[in-house]
Amino acid sequence: MYLAIRVRGEVGVKRDTADTMKMLRLNRINHAVLIDENPSYHGMLLKAKDYITWGEIDQETLSQLLQKKGRTVGNKKITEDYLQENTEYSALEDIAGAVLRSEIKLEDIHIKPVFRLHPPKRGYEHIKTSFREGGSLGYREEKINDLVKKMI
Repeated sequence: MYLAIRVRGEVGVKRDTADTMKMLRLNRINHAVLIDENPSYHGMLLKAKDYITWGEIDQETLSQLLQKKGRTVGNKKITEDYLQENTEYSALEDIAGAVLRSEIKLEDIHIKPVFRLHPPKRGYEHIKTSFREGGSLGYREEKINDLVKKMI
């Protein structure tokens, strides 16, 4: 499972790239979404690589993200009471594991699929260069977890 975060704004974006980011639900800077690992989504990530960063998220980071930035459809925080009433899971760690194994989707349990994050502490590194060149854009493997922790 990938986590994609929009790093750059919308000025000067080509129309097909903007459409791809809309399909990925990355409409604003610092918004993050969970994306399945399949060839069509991978092609979409590569098309938007000059405006987003992505990588593989682990269960610990996903459970922290759900706890601190996860919202229900009514824009309320996810609580233990909500989990017991609306899902068969009792903890956020269980939900994070099920989402990573693709057993459930966040929409199935009425959790918004987009996470609104803060800008990272100490800012981004060069927002116009790729991660491999010392910047912030593109594929960053497991290091996306470090970025997310700076943004929560």
